[in-house]
Amino acid sequence: MDLNTVLEIRDARRPAPWRPGDAWLGGGTYLFSEPQPHLRRLVDLSRMGWTPAHRHPDGSLELAATCTIAELSGYARDLIAPAASLFEQCCRAFLASFKIWNMATIGGNLCNGLPAGPMISLTSALDGECLLIAQDGARRRIPVADFILGAGRKDLAEGELLRSVTLPARALACRTAFRQTSLYGLGRSAALVIGTLDPVDHSVAITVTAATVRPVRLWFPLAPTAAALREAIDAAVADGEWFDDIHGLPEWRRHMTFRMAEEIRRELVQEERR
Repeated sequence: MDLNTVLEIRDARRPAPWRPGDAWLGGGTYLFSEPQPHLRRLVDLSRMGWTPAHRHPDGSLELAATCTIAELSGYARDLIAPAASLFEQCCRAFLASFKIWNMATIGGNLCNGLPAGPMISLTSALDGECLLIAQDGARRRIPVADFILGAGRKDLAEGELLRSVTLPARALACRTAFRQTSLYGLGRSAALVIGTLDPVDHSVAITVTAATVRPVRLWFPLAPTAAALREAIDAAVADGEWFDDIHGLPEWRRHMTFRMAEEIRRELVQEERR
């Protein structure tokens, strides 16, 4: 896509006042996928030199917003943690070519805020926390599940930058279960459900994405019954929050979410009994 309204590309390493028509440029796979007539200047983050993935001494994992899907997949292959397999499962949930894998970033996927964004699924399921930096340098942190407000909507002020997402060590130590479905074999996710089992207190979290306009993360002190899980999902997702587009009707997405959530519940219960 030729963005013929863009007059300038600025290196983000050289700060300058934010102005109308500016946009952060990470991998650019969304920006260059369709017309962006409101843009006048791109602020390029690709030379910031942020470490794609960094394990902190406390065991938490910080993922830079500029970390590409290919870099995340490569890092996860050597990650020693019970939740490591979930990274590759979510990377493979992309409807994307190898070209997209090598350019698309975690930050871009989150900031698009699309229901089918698999990096939203991964980071919200693992209790991720966004680090946001305002134009005046002020920093704030917000859970990924709260960062996404709706389809394409996020808690991001004008000019604010998503710097990274941090996954706590406790989440990385969880056993995980993953289910995803779409209308087509290689189609966009229509429903994606992830379950986690905490090995310390045996709590269970069920995270619903793709089928809903925002991530829905449900926490249970112990594995719920089938009825309790269904009731919790029903209470957490309003009728208008089941996503509706050409990739699946809301009623079907809701049905598949209940089905996959129950499969995950049973899988985690069996895991706990081992």
